[in-house]
Amino acid sequence: MAKHFDRELEKLKKKILSLSALVEERVYLAIKAIESRDPDLAERIIRSDYEIDETEVEVEEECLKILALYQPVAVDLRLIVTVIKINNDLERIGDEAVNIAERIQSIAKRSTYSFHFDYAEMAEIAAAMLKQSLDALVNLDIDTAFRVLTLDDEVDDIQSKAYSQIKAAMGEHPEEMTYLINLYLISRHLERIADHATNIAEEVIYLIEGEIVRHGNYL
Repeated sequence: MAKHFDRELEKLKKKILSLSALVEERVYLAIKAIESRDPDLAERIIRSDYEIDETEVEVEEECLKILALYQPVAVDLRLIVTVIKINNDLERIGDEAVNIAERIQSIAKRSTYSFHFDYAEMAEIAAAMLKQSLDALVNLDIDTAFRVLTLDDEVDDIQSKAYSQIKAAMGEHPEEMTYLINLYLISRHLERIADHATNIAEEVIYLIEGEIVRHGNYL
């Protein structure tokens, strides 16, 4: 029985790592689409979303099967609970990559605009947060997990700056309102990716320490 259980856990770990790789790739492509404003790349992201959805369902089903068959306790139970939560966050990150792609498709309909916001720094931090949170999961590295938590405020600050500048641009260029709304929403989607990466880091800390650190009580 123990050997079967260990095999199931290893299978589950491979599944969640496979999903992690898919999601990380989609975020990378979404950031590339922001930079290039390439509608074909955006379409590729949207069309491939089913891969993430299907893998997310497989991970959840695997978790439920292990809970039903083996009734794990202590650290093993904590692992299953953590995987269920991280699984959900990864799927939501995939959705945010799709949302960014849809914004890019709208923006790409015109070649010139009066205002541009550079999302390079925000995208770089959000992507780094995702990578580090997943590295923390793979390596059970609590220091890296805590480092992710410290980066979230930087993303929030850039998102606030984007809001202020885009709001001002709306007053100056009302004829470009649809474009500016889509431009602002890109900042919201990047901010949500960072939020979900933070959630993953928090769950890694819970997995390692058995301590819930949500709502800023790690400060």
